[in-house]
Amino acid sequence: MAQSYLIFDFGANEQAAQQARHKLEGWKQGFRLGNKIVFKFDREAPEKKNGGEHIRILVLLDFSDHEKLSQHRWQERIPSEEPFKSAAPQVHRAGEDGFTSTAERFESLS
Repeated sequence: MAQSYLIFDFGANEQAAQQARHKLEGWKQGFRLGNKIVFKFDREAPEKKNGGEHIRILVLLDFSDHEKLSQHRWQERIPSEEPFKSAAPQVHRAGEDGFTSTAERFESLS
């Protein structure tokens, strides 16, 4: 399986994070992607009482080996569209630095 993680950092912008969630849900349903695109919210409590939560969305692209082209297209498409492109996108592919720690973080989220 070819897996990669996309990380989007929305800071405290809840509205942009919810727009991103809505867009991901729409793609999953519209393109019948099922579990090929899975996402989870990573929320950190603010360090000070007057700031909002720090919000990240971790997206797992989990396509089979014969779907490498589809995975590549989604890996390029998602970060290029709003509200994702303004959320400091990071990509972690299998075998690259940061992949294992990102996978562990993703699995620890509910």
